[in-house]
Amino acid sequence: MSKNAEYLATLIRARAGDAPVRLGLILGSGLGHLAGAVDGVAIPYADLPGFPHAGVSGHNPNLVIGDLEGVRVAVFGGRAHYYEKGDPKVMRLPLEVLRALGADAVIATNAAGSLRPDIRPGDLMLLSDHINFSGLNPLIGEPTDARFVPMTDAHDPDLRAALRAAAAKVDVALPEGVYAWYSGPSFETPAEIRAIKILGGDAVGMSTVPEVILARFLGLRVAAVSTITNMAAGMSDEKISHEHTKAMAPLGAAKLEQVLREMLRTMR
Repeated sequence: MSKNAEYLATLIRARAGDAPVRLGLILGSGLGHLAGAVDGVAIPYADLPGFPHAGVSGHNPNLVIGDLEGVRVAVFGGRAHYYEKGDPKVMRLPLEVLRALGADAVIATNAAGSLRPDIRPGDLMLLSDHINFSGLNPLIGEPTDARFVPMTDAHDPDLRAALRAAAAKVDVALPEGVYAWYSGPSFETPAEIRAIKILGGDAVGMSTVPEVILARFLGLRVAAVSTITNMAAGMSDEKISHEHTKAMAPLGAAKLEQVLREMLRTMR
């Protein structure tokens, strides 16, 4: 754990209280409003030296600490992406801070394009595994042997089971699939999508995989859910754009909020 993370954790406790955080939530496109439902304190990333700018439209760069459905959470209202500055480890400090605040688990959410005709825009997909299609890694340059992180069951089976149970209870379909990380910011070509499909990908997006690797490196259990905003390139006639992603994300986000709230209720 870096000294900077410990220092920031001290700053955060001074504003949000000393009670340990149980779970972190990284909110993707369309879910930013969930941070406003937390009974707690919102701290702008700008007040936390070293935190990423998180400058993608549709994200809300605040760290919110407080209670959601009776569980002490740390909600990251936005994430920084590799494509913003070319740094795959850009979310390392926020995750170190989460660990320093006491959490042992994090749930990441994202917007993604589907490669499966049975998973359509507005649906959710629980990540069972991922493909690092970009080949980038946030642990490159880490000097210790801790960099050799095993990635079997990187997406924690117990957290996934809890999310599936919560989804079933609120009657929300939550199929599982493999997420492929593409660096962005340009969208994938139809040929790249065909390649990803051959490799076993079920959805594609521009985030989450670096966070999963970093979380495992830091000893955090992790699970992730995609909100499907579009069919991947070449799989439909829809025009893919960031504006389209922002417009479609709330459809799946409403379902995901139900699932997350139900999961938290079972954790109380």
